[in-house]
Amino acid sequence: MTVTQEAATADLKALAEQAGRDLEDASALEILRWAVDTFGEGFCVTSSMEDAVVAHLASRVRPGVDVVFLDTGYHFEETIGTRDAVDAVMDVNVITLTPRQTVAEQDAEHGPKLHDRNPDLCCALRKVKPLEEGLTRYGAWATGLRRDESPTRANTPVVGWDEKRRKVKVSPIARWTQDDVDAYVMEHGVLTNPLLMDGYASVGCAPCTRRVLEGEDARAGRWAGRAKTECGLHG
Repeated sequence: MTVTQEAATADLKALAEQAGRDLEDASALEILRWAVDTFGEGFCVTSSMEDAVVAHLASRVRPGVDVVFLDTGYHFEETIGTRDAVDAVMDVNVITLTPRQTVAEQDAEHGPKLHDRNPDLCCALRKVKPLEEGLTRYGAWATGLRRDESPTRANTPVVGWDEKRRKVKVSPIARWTQDDVDAYVMEHGVLTNPLLMDGYASVGCAPCTRRVLEGEDARAGRWAGRAKTECGLHG
């Protein structure tokens, strides 16, 4: 990285951190409006298609906004169906990213069920790397992270700096609770993954996701029985 690039990166990081402080008490729409005004077409939303809340919010600020979805090859049918429905009925531009290898090609190189034997490597190959490549054209990306989802997300800033990707990371509903999400879905008729009505509180790849038990946090159904709590996209 050149001196000029380093300076530009430092300025962008400072911008993100200042925005995080300035917008801490702002509404989700205000946070997204700042992102769109600042980055224009260099801003996108990422969605796991657990629900379309952030995509819907962003579309109110910027109709036709890019919504990036990672098709890992291991998704539930309901998740793919939610993606297709979002693409069909919402004013967004859904962009589907795929890993360099199909599941069959990965099995041939690393052996079957890599997600059971080395879930970190599986996530790196099927999630982290494709997202890094897919976000190249953007300077900022929005997520649906919320502080109430798990202890690892308790300090999520509404706007922060993604050091790994050297981009601005926007989490407009970081301060929302599940009740806030449910109220927004009800008020606006936002699409949600049908699995949320079937005992799943967080929806990821089928082999690594189970229903949650009473009293568990929303992320407890992901990689259950392992120390792993994140796929690597968010730390």
